[in-house]
Amino acid sequence: MSTHPDHTAFVCLGSNLGDAEGNLALARKGLAALADVRLVCASSVYMTEPQDHAEQPWFRNQVVQLWLGARYQPEALLRDLLELEARLGRVRSTDPALRYGPRCIDIDLLLFDALRLETPFCTLPHPRMTQRAFVLEPLAEIVPGLAVAGKPVEAWLARLSYRREGSRIFQ
Repeated sequence: MSTHPDHTAFVCLGSNLGDAEGNLALARKGLAALADVRLVCASSVYMTEPQDHAEQPWFRNQVVQLWLGARYQPEALLRDLLELEARLGRVRSTDPALRYGPRCIDIDLLLFDALRLETPFCTLPHPRMTQRAFVLEPLAEIVPGLAVAGKPVEAWLARLSYRREGSRIFQ
């Protein structure tokens, strides 16, 4: 892949089962091994309070920036991300109550270029990213001022009720 990408994507990684930081490392390695993908940078790893399903271990989260070749479109990348999750042991529950439950790996497509997209399979920007400090803090770390839905990441963060203590995010 050349040093100039055809597309840029941001992906959030999360894990709260087993060796969570090791799971994130395996996910980064898997992303870097995808054909026509270059992992440009990764944020620090943050310990984050569970959202929507509080009775579970805290998560380790980080955001990575990818450069993608021309063959990639958002839905193709999302399919590759879901396949990578499955290879790393992610089993998605059919029980809606467990949708946000514990998982060995979670790989979410946040942004693909500045594209806005809504299909039954893929919504961009990620529909909940502006409500989650565990996404916005690491995103602001690696690309300060990045616009998401017309506002800088920091403006979205300022609207949230959360606190950060070192690498721990409470929300």
